[in-house]
Amino acid sequence: MYTGEITPKTSHKRTVENFDIRKYMGDWYEIARYENIFERGLVDVRTHYSLLPDGTVKVQNTGTTPHGKTRTIYGSAFQPHPGTPAHLRVSFFWWFASDYNVIMLGPGYSYSVVSGKNGKYLWILSREKFLSGTVLDEIFKFLRARGFNPSKLVF
Repeated sequence: MYTGEITPKTSHKRTVENFDIRKYMGDWYEIARYENIFERGLVDVRTHYSLLPDGTVKVQNTGTTPHGKTRTIYGSAFQPHPGTPAHLRVSFFWWFASDYNVIMLGPGYSYSVVSGKNGKYLWILSREKFLSGTVLDEIFKFLRARGFNPSKLVF
């Protein structure tokens, strides 16, 4: 568990407490993200997480290109620090692994906010294809308090 002082430089590292990776498994819709090179131009992005017997997580990301083609990429994730279960390391290419910090969870794991290690990456995920304006307002308030800029999100 991250116990340091929360500042804009560390707010992306403070993960949720009481995280159960088994409850996180399954399908997620990407509601919004900070634009990044890996997903540039993709729409209708979905992710499926599957827990493997060895404790690693199989990751399948699927999105639609601007030309209407479906693009799928597979990766894996693991929990590098047992004391911080909502911090994962995700790899889609053998040479590249990135931090995946679950910094907010909705009731019953209904939605999730995830940041990268330096706050450069940010995603809002949901079990449903859409989130209500009320929930988004709550998320934006949370993000602002953590030093993130919701106006940078691409929906």
